[in-house]
Parts: sequence; structure tokens; C-alpha cells
Amino acid sequence: MTEATLITEGPRTGVRLQRRLADPPETVWEAITDPEQMRSWFPCHVALDGGAWVPGAAITFTFPSNIANMTIPGQVLEVDRPRRLAYTWGDETLRYELTADGGGTILVLIDELPPGIAARNAVGWETCLDRLEGRTGDRGEWQGRFEAYVAEFAPVLGEQEGRPAAYKGDS
Repeated sequence: MTEATLITEGPRTGVRLQRRLADPPETVWEAITDPEQMRSWFPCHVALDGGAWVPGAAITFTFPSNIANMTIPGQVLEVDRPRRLAYTWGDETLRYELTADGGGTILVLIDELPPGIAARNAVGWETCLDRLEGRTGDRGEWQGRFEAYVAEFAPVLGEQEGRPAAYKGDS
């Protein structure tokens, strides 16, 4: 099963994932902005210049050395607590939208990205959102999910890249 949808309208290609989380928006906001809480679900360590999510702030994303020897720069673009957050992540833009839903939250994550990495990133964000929900998956399911996204996205976007060359393995 794939849950990401492809966005092809507009200036950039994107993948969109949506989850309903049991916690209210303020709690989800903390989970997506507190670097300590992000360690449980986000793929790398997040360091904010000045320590605050404010537009223009620089962000450094450092992957654990057992995953990849890679650091990615970013910049905060938009902050509307607890509804919207957007920042760059290297060449990509990540956008989060939080909407109250009863006592929970509808979280929408949009990754605006180069077309050739849409399938790879769809699997990655699907896995991260699983972790945000407290679910852990089978390490072997990445390849199956990736192949399903390639089958769906490649006819529209062309060839899809697999894991980055610097990738060493799951945390």
C-alpha cells in the first residue's frame, strides 16, 4: 500500500502525505518542531540557528554517522503555530499543515522536490510518519514500498532514483 500522492501542478513536483494523529495540534506541533522530540521520527538531527523557529532562521540537518555522512542546510520559510510550518531541506521544501480534528490532528506533509527522487522520498516520509505515530515497521518493507511508488510515479515523472550513494543503513 502506498499513501503518498503525487503533486504535478504548480512550479515544483511534490509528494503529499496525510495522517490523522490522536494528539491535538499543539502536541503535534511540539513533535514536529522540538529537536529532541524530532529525534524519534525525523531522519536526522535538527539544529536551529538561534534555537527558534522563525522565518529566515538557518537550520542544519545532520544525519547520524551510521546512516549517512551527510549534513544538509536549510532555512525556515513560514511559521504559523500550530497550523503551518515550512522550511527548506537542501533542494527541497517541506511543508506541514496541521488541522484540528475532534481531539486529534490531521497532519499533511508536502515535500516539494526534484522529480527523480519522488518515489524514494515518499517511502522515507511514510516511514517517518509511521515513527511519529509510534509505529515501527519491518526493515525489509522499504524496497516493496519503493517499488510500488516507482510503478506509480515513473510513468508520470520518469526514472526514479533509489537510496542516496551516501546512505549506509537504517537507524
